[in-house]
Amino acid sequence: MVHGISLPPGHFGGVNIEALFTNTLDPSGHPYFAEIAHLEVSAHFLIQRTGEMIQFVSTDERAWHAGVSSWCGREQCNDFSIGIELEGTDDTCYEDLQYDTLITLIAVLRNHYPSIRADAIVGHSDIAPERKTDPGASFDWSKVRHAVQ
Repeated sequence: MVHGISLPPGHFGGVNIEALFTNTLDPSGHPYFAEIAHLEVSAHFLIQRTGEMIQFVSTDERAWHAGVSSWCGREQCNDFSIGIELEGTDDTCYEDLQYDTLITLIAVLRNHYPSIRADAIVGHSDIAPERKTDPGASFDWSKVRHAVQ
């Protein structure tokens, strides 16, 4: 499942996303952080604007990235999905380096987990459409779909 994230919203770089996913975000670091610092969230992977990838959770373990969610009639997507966060926003184009890393990661994951179908690579907005919009209109699904057929 592809997500988009920036912390604080609209700002790129730094260690804030890593801090959020490791439950070390300083609530006094930004007014927005006070609202979210109590959340216990994680993703399997983060792909930064530079294309660098960080793994937080083994793909054989559950990460807490989907929240209230449903895909193909199945609830609680955290139980059966891999969360890939891209540093970005709904309305800022993602970097080519991020797409390169994402496409490579998806290929590795599909090789390791052959049951992952190309049509099951979806966004947060697809599994929680009432709550989430990421990775957003700025995400080029055609670039990914073409590469992962």
